[in-house]
Amino acid sequence: MMVKTGIVLSGGGVRGFAHLGLLQVLEELQIQPYAISGVSAGAIVGAFYAAGHSPEKIRDILKKNSYFGWSSFLLNKDGLFSMKVLRKVLQTYIPENSFESLNKKLFITATDFANNEAITFSKGNLIDTVIASASVPAIFEPVKIDDHVLVDGGLLNNFPVEPLEKKCDVLIGCNVNKIPKGLGNGKRIGKMNMIEKCFHMAIAPTVYSKVPSLHVFIEPELHEFGMFDVNKADQIYEAGYRAAMKHKNKLLSLME
Repeated sequence: MMVKTGIVLSGGGVRGFAHLGLLQVLEELQIQPYAISGVSAGAIVGAFYAAGHSPEKIRDILKKNSYFGWSSFLLNKDGLFSMKVLRKVLQTYIPENSFESLNKKLFITATDFANNEAITFSKGNLIDTVIASASVPAIFEPVKIDDHVLVDGGLLNNFPVEPLEKKCDVLIGCNVNKIPKGLGNGKRIGKMNMIEKCFHMAIAPTVYSKVPSLHVFIEPELHEFGMFDVNKADQIYEAGYRAAMKHKNKLLSLME
């Protein structure tokens, strides 16, 4: 019987390139995920991968279009940034634009801003859902889907293990937001560094409370990279690859 393997991908901006390192290791070990649960950057990576694109191709697509860098975002009339660039390229590489058309089961978490709750999507309009999951409040435009006004899923659930718990035999989770000791991320203490660290400190207890549900927990050392250091994409990818490869033997044994 085939082992149903589920992959959980956290949010984390440009550090989401580390998720691709994990997926590359799984490819090399010939481990095919049955389902993926992603949020924010993890939702973007998960959507491309579930659509059949290889980790290396996804890395090239994301680097070329700088999705995680400020340069790809366009300011709209309300003073909020738009994800028109991301939307356009998602349309190019996932033209069917539906969960049902994907090669793998995909679950994406977004936050219902009006009702103060996390919502998981697994059917319908894929691109709107991906963009909603990555729309940081007060920076990006909210996304309306049906009666929901949606923003970044990481606000309430930055490590969405729950959608896979009863659907998979093996759960592998990758969190790209390990909080470093000290101040900031190795750079001077700026407002963005402070805001970022405070956010991750606030959500860390919820993230780590879910680790016991996993068979493999991967947490790359990424403290030197900021959420928008898109020029460091290759280094982040390699860090994710190295972190996942440390679990090679455990991963292979779980497939037996």
